[in-house]
Amino acid sequence: MGSGKVLVTGADGFIGRALVRALRDAGHDVTALGRADGDVTDAATWTRLPVVAHVFHLAGRAFVPDSWTDPAGFIHANVIGTARALDYCRAAGAHLVFTSVSLFGAPKRLPVREDDAITPSNPYALSKCLAERACAFHAATWNVPATVIRLFNVYGPGQREEYVIPFIVAQVRRGGPIRVKTLSPRRDFIFLDDLVDALSRTMVNPRGYRLINIGSGTSHSVQDVIDAVQTAAGTRLPVESSEEDRRNEIPDVRADITRAREFLGWTPQVLFAEGIRRLVLA
Repeated sequence: MGSGKVLVTGADGFIGRALVRALRDAGHDVTALGRADGDVTDAATWTRLPVVAHVFHLAGRAFVPDSWTDPAGFIHANVIGTARALDYCRAAGAHLVFTSVSLFGAPKRLPVREDDAITPSNPYALSKCLAERACAFHAATWNVPATVIRLFNVYGPGQREEYVIPFIVAQVRRGGPIRVKTLSPRRDFIFLDDLVDALSRTMVNPRGYRLINIGSGTSHSVQDVIDAVQTAAGTRLPVESSEEDRRNEIPDVRADITRAREFLGWTPQVLFAEGIRRLVLA
């Protein structure tokens, strides 16, 4: 195992850029693997990499609407890419940190716990579910330390406009009106800096298979997001909703983050209103 050395796949993505920066600031020797550096589904990409102690596997496809038009592509990228990462970790004696997503569908109870029944509601979630199973298998069969982080709705500077919070921020900056499909769905939003802190903490005493929710433990509606953005921006722009639900829309979800506190000593530090303010002023 390459003691003290770290590999980040998806290093040029929204989360990857922030994680690489934080790890390097903390003094870690980081190998950053971006799209231009190789395809993570290709075994040859992994043979060129140095031996490291920890692999943060962030690379993959991630936009839910796209997954409906190319489910096989999402399964290939997210499952085969993770299997390649696990093969690398098995050979190198490294610890894998895999970023998954909330897989609970419409939850039977709130907040959702890691051991609640999972019902992937779109092809993207299905691909993450299958990748999680691969992580658990490698941990049980070959003793590969694997930490699966189930991300809830991450937001922060640098996120693409396809996602709800930057989509609303961009409309406010343009002067409105603010147009959305629906105002009612609620999500558990977690600020990027808090996620990076949680990911960094996974490097302490990794062992076995660990499955950990990372969210804020609260939920906010699309209307709440609009209100918070307008408060931060000092605007009162009109809002137009087509009242159009997405396919398999989930009305509300929020994470039970007890395990994150117990396993990682982590709690989120950035409250929703403060995170929105930072984003609007960025």
